[in-house]
Amino acid sequence: MSWKFFVSHSLPLFFLFFFYSFPLISTQHNDDPTFKTMHDFSGYPVDESSHTFTPSNSISLSVDIQALQKQIDELSTFSDTPAPSVTRILYTENDVLARRYVKNLMGLAGLSVTEDVVGNIFGRWDGYEPKLTSVATGSHIDAIPYSGKYDGVVGVLGAIEAINALKRSGFKPKRSLEIILFTSEEPTRFGISCLGSRLLAGSEALAEALKATVDGQNISFLEAARSAGYARDEDDLSRVFLKNDSYSAFVELHIEQAPILEEEGISIGVVTNIAAPASIKVDFEGNGGHAGGVLMPDRNDAGLAAAELMLAIEKHATESGSLDTVGTVGILELYPGAINSIPSKAHLEIDVRDIEESFRNAVINKIHKAAKSIAKKRKVTLSEFKIINQDPPAHSNGSVIKAVVDASDELNLTYKYMISRAYHDSLFMARIAPMGMIFIPCYKGYSHKPEEYASPQDLENGVKVLALTLAKLSLR
Repeated sequence: MSWKFFVSHSLPLFFLFFFYSFPLISTQHNDDPTFKTMHDFSGYPVDESSHTFTPSNSISLSVDIQALQKQIDELSTFSDTPAPSVTRILYTENDVLARRYVKNLMGLAGLSVTEDVVGNIFGRWDGYEPKLTSVATGSHIDAIPYSGKYDGVVGVLGAIEAINALKRSGFKPKRSLEIILFTSEEPTRFGISCLGSRLLAGSEALAEALKATVDGQNISFLEAARSAGYARDEDDLSRVFLKNDSYSAFVELHIEQAPILEEEGISIGVVTNIAAPASIKVDFEGNGGHAGGVLMPDRNDAGLAAAELMLAIEKHATESGSLDTVGTVGILELYPGAINSIPSKAHLEIDVRDIEESFRNAVINKIHKAAKSIAKKRKVTLSEFKIINQDPPAHSNGSVIKAVVDASDELNLTYKYMISRAYHDSLFMARIAPMGMIFIPCYKGYSHKPEEYASPQDLENGVKVLALTLAKLSLR
């Protein structure tokens, strides 16, 4: 099946031969004509035995943007919904096939590939001082229903191309460079965002909770993981945890998911902070009844309680005193869901975030008070008000920010310091390593929808900045 998969996606059989025949490239065979042919095809040196120091500001980078765009397009075909949308849910068949595709690209780039028990994938380029802590980059490839093909993917496939560009330039890293494909950044299947990076950052509560977590079809997390080839004979998810000194730095390339860079004509966003998100589940329960039989004064309408709470969320987020506070009701479900039936139950799922924890938490408290007040006024029951997660914000590390800024300057690219109001794996990697993020513009700021798009020029700019940033951080 895997052979058919590779052929169907137009990867050269020549490369496949070498990927499976030579998983670890030895530098002892440089006179072998086979390796000379591989060198000619790959576009970068196979022999990496030289430890010649290359200053980062003397690197001449060449990005194969056509190959990168082709890879982005090919990866998007592993989807549960038709193009141009992408739907790729954790541990499904298309998720597994997409992972194989990325692992193959890592292998073709000369990286050693490993995976942990939940499917975080690591591609490593050894530096000439491999005992030093590595520099890491990466993102995710899972996609919410009917989304686009650039979210997360740019930070994975773009990172592989950044490594290829550095290899083509002749650069040799001092510290090893590592690409991470994080498992399940999106919360689609099990309701947990950044699942892989949370575990890498050492979330003991999550490792324990996942043992009893099930999806909407009552399939357990461990059962789903095993169906995808992970967590076999292994229930101890704490094995995924990384030590705080595992990486000397982590930097993530990502589309902005907002319109600022495009509107201002700026090439690069240098992220200084990532907003602190919280997720809340709320249930109201009323009496229900026939839409024609119960008069308005006699109703205990759970749906109207939910509607009033939604307006209260808007009010409290707007009046928080912080421009960065946002509140969103992304899920609203009414029961029994018939046009001629008064809602007997309403279920809401709320997202509240800010770059300052105090502002966000104050809004959450006000929402809770509003929910209780609304329930009392409308004579319904507030049967649940549950905070699912309440993560602290993350701040980018000064040395990583400087590396991104210096790289942008050396490439003559305009840049802007920015706040990320969207969730990213970097939020959790910041707990175990100095962190930074690189944003590139995306069309009208569109994301999580099929119209999501980043131009070839912006992709190339982002890959070059990432490559040069990794080079700088690897030489420290």
